[in-house]
Amino acid sequence: MQHLPAFSDPNLLIGPELFSDAGVYRIDERTAIVQSVDFFPPLVDDPAEFGRIAAANALSDLYAAGARPRTALNIVGFPDTELPVEILHEILRGGAETVLAAGAVVVGGHSVRDAEVKYGLCVTGTVDPERMMTNQGARPGDALVLTKALGTGFVTTANRAGDCEADVLAAACRSMTTLNAAAAAAALAAGVRGATDVSGFGLAGHASELARASGVTVRIEIGRLPLLPGAARCAEAGHFTRANASTRSHLEATTRIDRGADPMRAEFLFDPQTSGGLLLSVAPDRAEALVARCRDAGLESAAIVGAVLEKTDIDLLVTR
Repeated sequence: MQHLPAFSDPNLLIGPELFSDAGVYRIDERTAIVQSVDFFPPLVDDPAEFGRIAAANALSDLYAAGARPRTALNIVGFPDTELPVEILHEILRGGAETVLAAGAVVVGGHSVRDAEVKYGLCVTGTVDPERMMTNQGARPGDALVLTKALGTGFVTTANRAGDCEADVLAAACRSMTTLNAAAAAAALAAGVRGATDVSGFGLAGHASELARASGVTVRIEIGRLPLLPGAARCAEAGHFTRANASTRSHLEATTRIDRGADPMRAEFLFDPQTSGGLLLSVAPDRAEALVARCRDAGLESAAIVGAVLEKTDIDLLVTR
């Protein structure tokens, strides 16, 4: 986007710069609208479950800003001459269920005939500009909390290859359909200002964006990373997505992985996540309480996974 026209508006609080999760536009002193959009092809065979996953994934960008979801627009690509329209109905039903669970409403959308199924949402929420979270808010000395386990890329890739146990896929789907609402509420209660959600760029990618936007270096301790049940076996069996290698290559110059770090466990840093958790930068004396609040809300995998350091020549330091 570097060659596109730049927008200058004092009410545009967060634009496309600095790898932000969502755009933020101020309406008045107490209210700003938060907007984002995301869509992708199916990760699972069940159409309604795919709809629920895609909706939770799109809404995650609002929660990363601490916003309350308000409205959603469906975005659909569908081969209506190749597949029964009932499949599309089920996808939209799953998405609508998740939007309803978020306390928002679907106000319409747009569909196009496509060669493959694609679905997602354009979402809008509201936030108090004085309380919103951004990826620019991490400060040296903060602890880093991750609110969901990693491994959805490994699990869904293994499933497509026919090499994934049903209970392993079910656990991944439960994670992907879980809204980040409770995590965002816990973060706001803890006074968090530095946050991002973990999605297609993997934990390493989004942690690096947090580091660059905040002008810090982020340290991740891979021994502390929560992993989805069965995801390690999927990784060891070689079920890597194409994004794993491209993300690692993209971040190579700004990432240092200590020699003592487990190589296979380190791969989870680059595994692209769908509807992953929030990565939160919080004052160290509030980190344990934040984790406890997340777990009390049902986010059993929430954990302290690292810390924020003064800026060095790298964005991401990976230790044991």
